[in-house]
Amino acid sequence: MVDPARHDLSWLTARPIAHRGLHDLNRRCWENTLPAFEAACAKGYAIECDVRLAADGVAVVFHDAELERLTGRPGLVQDHMAAELGAMRVGETDACVPSLSQALACVAGRVPLVIELKGAEGADAGLVRAVGRDLAAYSGRAAIMSFDPWLVRRFSTDAPGVPAGLTAMGTQTEELEKHFSMLAHDIDFVSYGVSDLPNPFVAFVRDRLAMPVITWTVRTPDDIARTVAFADQMTFEGFEPIPDPA
Repeated sequence: MVDPARHDLSWLTARPIAHRGLHDLNRRCWENTLPAFEAACAKGYAIECDVRLAADGVAVVFHDAELERLTGRPGLVQDHMAAELGAMRVGETDACVPSLSQALACVAGRVPLVIELKGAEGADAGLVRAVGRDLAAYSGRAAIMSFDPWLVRRFSTDAPGVPAGLTAMGTQTEELEKHFSMLAHDIDFVSYGVSDLPNPFVAFVRDRLAMPVITWTVRTPDDIARTVAFADQMTFEGFEPIPDPA
């Protein structure tokens, strides 16, 4: 969504964010599937999901580079067309690998989406553009983020107007220096590994830049406490927090 008020990101931190949708740790409802997104919407949680680039330039919702863990098939996501992926069942369920456009149609603006772009260096040209194109036609609240610096550098040109974040982790000086260098690329928020809080980078972006920070992936009471103390909202998995008022 091209948002004229992109720097008002109060919606990003207004409610807990379900990591890869509200799944049950891949027992019956699997991560990054339409049923997991539907479950999150029904409970009022925001949704974090992952996207990769299919062979035909379509953004598809899938976390891993390899297909094996989630579909039981060999090979890489990047070597298959979106329609092929869309016919692959996830786990032993009837859910299949959705495209980003299908995920957006499922959520339909009911809750915010935080979309993490998963790079495959040398094989992901056009990923940011594909995501930006899908979001340009979407009327709900959505943001994008990535670990991969070559993707983050494309955010402002290939997905203009979409709130953009840096996904990050680590506490070593060289890691923090790399994160500070990425602030030059029109970053609007940060998603940080909860086990690496507190640290000087997160303190700087919150206190000096007034930039929202969300955490990943919150699974324990200690993770919740770290989020409350050092960040603004959590990306959770494996339990159901009480949703904040929308």
